[in-house]
Amino acid sequence: MSRRVLILDTSVLCCWLKVPGKEEAGPVDDRWNHDRIDALLKQERAKNSTFVLPIATLIETGNHIAQAPSHRFERASDLAIYLCEAADAKSPWAAFTDQSPLWQAENLRTLAASWPELAKSGTSIGDATIKDVAEYYAKAGYLVEILTGDAGLKAYEPARPVAIPRRRR
Repeated sequence: MSRRVLILDTSVLCCWLKVPGKEEAGPVDDRWNHDRIDALLKQERAKNSTFVLPIATLIETGNHIAQAPSHRFERASDLAIYLCEAADAKSPWAAFTDQSPLWQAENLRTLAASWPELAKSGTSIGDATIKDVAEYYAKAGYLVEILTGDAGLKAYEPARPVAIPRRRR
């Protein structure tokens, strides 16, 4: 059985942190809020799933916190805790440095070549890098889920590996 990796998108992280003005995300029939995310993450932690904080999510969430109408210090402090846990690879967080190969020159050139076409269809560079993080973990053999309120980003979630039945002897 593959280990599960949950990649947190900005929309979901903002809801989980209760960033003022960003407490809910997603379509009406699939709303994300703090309670839903908190319950899901508790379940996943009990299953030993790994949580991934992409750099784009960190930066975008930090921007939303800094621009929030209130509670900026409290929300920034909460985000700082998760950042430290990711920096230290404290369970359930994946080591933040696991993503460092994605920021090497070759991968940045690949991003530069692919992103204009994605941008033409409305995909932000942040979402493009989150897509790359998801693919990176999928290629490493993880079962990957992108937690997001954005259907466009969710569509980039890597396909689940097909279980190949073993022959009986």
